[in-house]
Amino acid sequence: MRKIRYNIVFITIFFGVIQLACAQLERVFVERYYVSDANDATDVLGGGVVEGSVTYRIFVDLAPGTVLKGIYGDQAHPFNISGSEFFFNNIADGQTFAKDFIRNRYLENTVALDTWLTLGQTAKKQGNNTYYGVSKEHDDDGTFIGGVNNDGGSESISTGLLINEDPTIGLPLTVADGMDTMTVTPVNWFSNGLVDFMSGFDSTMFGSLVPKTNFYSTSFSLSSDGVTGVNFDQNQIIIAQLTTKGSLEFQINLEVEFEIDGTPTTIYYVGTNTITANNEIYSPFLSYPFQCGCNDPDYLEFNPSFTCLEDGSCQTPIVIGCLDTLACNYDPEANFNVEDLCCYPGWCSNRNIEEVCPKLKGYSSDFTTFPNPVQDAFTLNVISGTNTDIEYILYNYYGVVMRQKKINSAPLNYSETIDLSGIAQGIYHLRVITIHGEQQQLLVKI
Repeated sequence: MRKIRYNIVFITIFFGVIQLACAQLERVFVERYYVSDANDATDVLGGGVVEGSVTYRIFVDLAPGTVLKGIYGDQAHPFNISGSEFFFNNIADGQTFAKDFIRNRYLENTVALDTWLTLGQTAKKQGNNTYYGVSKEHDDDGTFIGGVNNDGGSESISTGLLINEDPTIGLPLTVADGMDTMTVTPVNWFSNGLVDFMSGFDSTMFGSLVPKTNFYSTSFSLSSDGVTGVNFDQNQIIIAQLTTKGSLEFQINLEVEFEIDGTPTTIYYVGTNTITANNEIYSPFLSYPFQCGCNDPDYLEFNPSFTCLEDGSCQTPIVIGCLDTLACNYDPEANFNVEDLCCYPGWCSNRNIEEVCPKLKGYSSDFTTFPNPVQDAFTLNVISGTNTDIEYILYNYYGVVMRQKKINSAPLNYSETIDLSGIAQGIYHLRVITIHGEQQQLLVKI
């Protein structure tokens, strides 16, 4: 039982970030899509966008093959988007859901800056193609909005609107509009908690009836049969566009689907660290602004809730070992204690105590490895009281030999750097054999 507990605890601690990176939700990112200028503010047809307003776009980055089924809020995991100032909604032809836009409406006044929600789709199907949101840096098919494509708004500005080249937005809208097409169109759309079922009106911050600074709901959902990104390998899917001059905060939840051995599997990623079901996973990427700190699991200061690295926050490299001074393999240089590594006469977690603690048999041989955990390579140092042949064997968790070498007539102090860059992350067993016997040690590849 203690051996099972060791596996669970050890893997959870050291591979939390690795598991997150390899999961279906890889990250969430916010794109600064546009910053409104004085020309944009002249338009009154759309209701007047405030000069200096920033249009943000929220993208979820999923593992290839993963399908986004919906966004939602419930009692345990509220859905919340808020700002310090009002969100802009175009009164001429704004939409609550981007899928309801007609492509040509994006050419009018400030319609392209409207605040809305979606699951990938940004306009209705036109011909064989349906429009989807992409980040501007990955938009390689030009633009159909802004500048000469824009009608100039209520003042009929000759150069058109949406021409600001503010450097903080990357590519201007006159170069890339952040839209591309696919031949697949999502179906079976369903929404709850935004549009009034009887009147069809939307009085939330996504509608133009009542200016608002936030949307908070414990009974909201927007779903379809599922969408993927335009680029299969990137699989980045837009879920919201938000325009405000104020600051932005959000806490969102996702429903995704992927296949395990051909069987569809549903996972719910939540932005609140309160898990109420087995298929829910908390992700710090679903809360914004993102929190920065030490997100490197090689350091004691590591915290999996940080999504970005803050300079200077990682200071103490982890050295795993047994910190019990009563154990025969007590390691005074370790700073992270793993209880099940400790060995005592009569108990050594199903390992051979004479190999782990050779001094119990009077051996004059020992070896060390550093660093451990290891990324690409580690150094093996074998100290022996006599000249002896040395053999080392590295096994993976299933007993498969990954590295093996025999050194004839090795010196009393033998050192070698062993490359592990070609093997997978995981827990390995290192076995060293000398004239004095055998010793073993756990090695962690991260």
